[in-house]
Amino acid sequence: MGRDGISSAAEVSTQMASATYGGAFAAVLSGLALAFSGYSLWETSLRQADVRMFVPPVIQYTAPYQNSNFEVIAVPVTLTNEGARTATVLSMELAITDPRTSATKRFYAADFGRWTMEKTRSGAYEPFAPISLAGRTSRTEQVLFYTRGEEEKPEQLIREPGTYNFKLTLEQAEEPGGLRLMGAGPPSVTFERDLRFYDARAFQNGTIPLYAKDWRSSSNASAGKQN
Repeated sequence: MGRDGISSAAEVSTQMASATYGGAFAAVLSGLALAFSGYSLWETSLRQADVRMFVPPVIQYTAPYQNSNFEVIAVPVTLTNEGARTATVLSMELAITDPRTSATKRFYAADFGRWTMEKTRSGAYEPFAPISLAGRTSRTEQVLFYTRGEEEKPEQLIREPGTYNFKLTLEQAEEPGGLRLMGAGPPSVTFERDLRFYDARAFQNGTIPLYAKDWRSSSNASAGKQN
């Protein structure tokens, strides 16, 4: 084979190698683009609703009626939907435990708004209704939790200074065709709040605050959870 033949063979080999590596590189780029497109579709359209709850350091309490088991807990709640699909919160339940007696009393979300006796007499609250959260949105409401009926005991759970344990649980509508992770229950957040003084005269028109000992909010978010 002459020099020209050798040069031609080398050029052919170089072109074949370039075509091979170029094709492989193009295939890699195509695969990455497809993966990114799939991830983008998952994040923007398909990712299941994921509701997070945030409770601030201060909540409010009142027991406005004597000789009654009726108590009110006012909890400002921020709900965020970290998923792409719409989440619907059907109801909220609050369970409060006195660690000194181990007694637990259950409350339900009844109204939105700031509690006062004047507003109670005039019925000026907005009744609680299911909350719809589109993907990547949030909503903040002050939720008024009322005692769940006369069968709830003791008559008055919060009646002396000290720490009380809270568990806030959401009832969430099932997504059509949605998949629930194995072992995953309804969204909930547990926290403690401290009653620093008790004076029933405050209930004539107002409330008494309960504080987080560390002055930090509480959340069911997996990262940086604070109680």
